[in-house]
Amino acid sequence: MKNIKKFAAIAGIATLILSSIAGCGSSSSSQKAETKAATEAATEAASEAAQTLEQSADGSYAIGIVQMIENGAFNDMREGFIQELADKGYVEGENLTINYQCAQGDATNLQTIAQNMADGDYDLICTIATPSTQAIVNLGLETPDIFIAVSAPVAAGILSTLEAPDKNATGTSNAIPVADIFQLAADLTPEAPQTFGFLYCTSEVNSVNTIEAAKGYCDSNSLKYVEATVTNSSEVQQAAQSLVGSVDAIFIPNDSVIQASMTLLTEVARDAKIPVYGSSATMVDSGAFATVAIGDKEIGAMSADMAIQVLEGTDVARIPAVVVPASNIVINNQTLEALGIEIPENMKAEAVFVDDAQ
Repeated sequence: MKNIKKFAAIAGIATLILSSIAGCGSSSSSQKAETKAATEAATEAASEAAQTLEQSADGSYAIGIVQMIENGAFNDMREGFIQELADKGYVEGENLTINYQCAQGDATNLQTIAQNMADGDYDLICTIATPSTQAIVNLGLETPDIFIAVSAPVAAGILSTLEAPDKNATGTSNAIPVADIFQLAADLTPEAPQTFGFLYCTSEVNSVNTIEAAKGYCDSNSLKYVEATVTNSSEVQQAAQSLVGSVDAIFIPNDSVIQASMTLLTEVARDAKIPVYGSSATMVDSGAFATVAIGDKEIGAMSADMAIQVLEGTDVARIPAVVVPASNIVINNQTLEALGIEIPENMKAEAVFVDDAQ
């Protein structure tokens, strides 16, 4: 980590100073002068390095934050993480430096960002969602990783068990409450959907795992399903159109590729009077009909509390990863109106109603 590298640098400089002094005994006057100058320069460098290390020991920290794509959910998670750090005394610009990097949805950019953060200059790295976390953990770094909202961390290879993190990474899991979302669909829709459309990106491990859970639910409850898969966000609108006429509702896992074109999907669904059930509040903000959601700032704050434990000396292996339960029913007002659905009275009091994000 950062401090270990600084100790090594100071030790190297000290060795240089001792070597210079040792060579002074039988040198000529000019050689002695050169040696003195080199020794003074090395001593000054050692002093500066020691001062930097002392500042770090006094409570100055550096954190890298990696995000695959900019969207409302991930941004809220990041804000919740940073705010909780500040609330607990780790304030950016005072005793904390944060380097935030976003890959803008590009896998190659993500790998470059991960490699650049592998230099050991950070006390810890925070990764948001599955792709960013995999990119960091797969490098096998000595720098601890605290992840936010990884739906299936074991299946993604980020750790072997939630209880005992073994790859220098721990954090929060937003396991999607598939059964709750399907039950919500049955409760909200006048004629409960009998055939669901599944739209997802095949390269996102968290999406694939969530869809497998959705298939299991459908198989156990005599529901049919039709799949439409994409490899990038430019294919989302066409994939959504392919489901029209074949399904009663569409279910979307927590998928960053789909989220990038969510408004195009929801426009197709609204026109066809098909309710879309997402896996995050951000999807509902983008036009999906409803979901059972996790508070994004809340899950970011929970990960920040884990990060503070690491900064204060706790080994990552002693901080179990946790699954954050979803409890908020979120419904989109514009989609509700477009579908012409009447919400049950008990649901009106319980749900949070949102408008399309501008």
